[in-house]
Amino acid sequence: MLKQYLQFKLSQKLSPQQIQLMKLIQLPTQAFEQRLKQELEENPALESGKDEVSDQLDDDFDNTQDDFNDNETIDAGEINVDDYLSDDEVPDYRTNANNYSADDEDKSVPYAAGTSFTQHLVNQLNTYRLSDDERDIAIFLVGSVDESGYIRRELSDIVDDLAFTQSVYTDEDKVANILKIVHQLDPAGVGARNLQECLSIQLHRKEKHPDVELATQIIDKAFDQFTKKHYKKLMQKFDITEDQLKDAIHEIERLNPKPGGSYAGNNRIVEHVVPDFAIKIVDGELELTLNGRNAPELHVSREYSNMLKGYKESKDKSKSQKDAVMFIKQKLDAAKWFIDAIKQRQQTLFVTMSTIMHYQKEYFLTGDERNLKPMILKDIADEIDMDVSTVSRVANSKYVDTPYGTKLIKEFFSESMTNDQGEEVSTREIKKILETVIEEENKKKPLTDEALAKILKEKGYPIARRTVAKYREQLDIPVARLRKKI
Repeated sequence: MLKQYLQFKLSQKLSPQQIQLMKLIQLPTQAFEQRLKQELEENPALESGKDEVSDQLDDDFDNTQDDFNDNETIDAGEINVDDYLSDDEVPDYRTNANNYSADDEDKSVPYAAGTSFTQHLVNQLNTYRLSDDERDIAIFLVGSVDESGYIRRELSDIVDDLAFTQSVYTDEDKVANILKIVHQLDPAGVGARNLQECLSIQLHRKEKHPDVELATQIIDKAFDQFTKKHYKKLMQKFDITEDQLKDAIHEIERLNPKPGGSYAGNNRIVEHVVPDFAIKIVDGELELTLNGRNAPELHVSREYSNMLKGYKESKDKSKSQKDAVMFIKQKLDAAKWFIDAIKQRQQTLFVTMSTIMHYQKEYFLTGDERNLKPMILKDIADEIDMDVSTVSRVANSKYVDTPYGTKLIKEFFSESMTNDQGEEVSTREIKKILETVIEEENKKKPLTDEALAKILKEKGYPIARRTVAKYREQLDIPVARLRKKI
């Protein structure tokens, strides 16, 4: 039995040119420069710099196109935008380091030569007298140390891997004994399997002192109570005073929870961002500028345009000539589109940022985050009559240099809530007040989420306790118990 079904599917489709334009808008300054360089290398019909006769060439190019039939052009068709611009796509710019400012020259960053962290540990093993099997196990353990300095694998798994990959047959007791040797290597704490063991190793290697001995006992025998800051229980358990506990905790706070981090960090390159915009205050008014590197001077190649013009004036048009000119035409089409796309990109970036600047004028004049108005992507999109996704591409990937530092544009967006006066206020404003209240609290008696909610209500912000907890977590602030100090 045959059944017929009628299904309607609504999907947004964009041409390849529109998709490329969206990708151009998404690129920050440095990634845009790389894209520009790539286009100049791949398309000989596109040239950089000024060209005084470019307008005349454009007219000639437009007139020449009339000589071609529609069937000689390449029909790109329509492509579903979701196939090209999914949220899971990682743009190239996210893998590139933005490591120079607008005024700097484009310089390569030299990498510091040096010994790797693993080799640093292996070199130390050479000072120990080990059998061949013991050395193989030690080197394998050192190779299992992560960049923080930990071995986060069970000994049973290591025993299995030694047998399968190194043909070294051993047991957990022997591996545990070799691990004790690894624990003697520098930096202190390396090779630990958890934070407690890492801190304990460092304390046991310190010079004996009452504060160090008490700190060692706390880590070895009452680590759970220490991490939960149950200070009264610790004082009762070890029969000590508050001052003694404070001195012991001071010793623990001086330890390194990531012994491998400091060594591995020497080979990392710190990433810096290149501001795409700059906002200055001139005579009490805001002034916006777009980074000049986003506005390159480009023109269509005179040589390629002349070749097309020569074909137009030629009386005898052979097949080979026709094929060559089709290639030239495609390159000229691409060059003209790219120039227009860059101009459209500049206009989109400037209009979007200008609207955001005026929307948040009070903030940009004062720098006070409490002056940030509630603002969502749709507010700006409606103002400039563009799609929300376009505003999102600008906000999520662009930075602006302000008198108060370089900021990611999306930081100016926030939801709103209503205060007790019936006014809409930004959630950023509430978070800033919450942060200030926590900074000024008595650290011996930190404020609970319920107490914080009560204080905010008194200040005119009626927020539920669970909402306070959510904002606190978004600010990466721990619960009251973990903020406690003695």
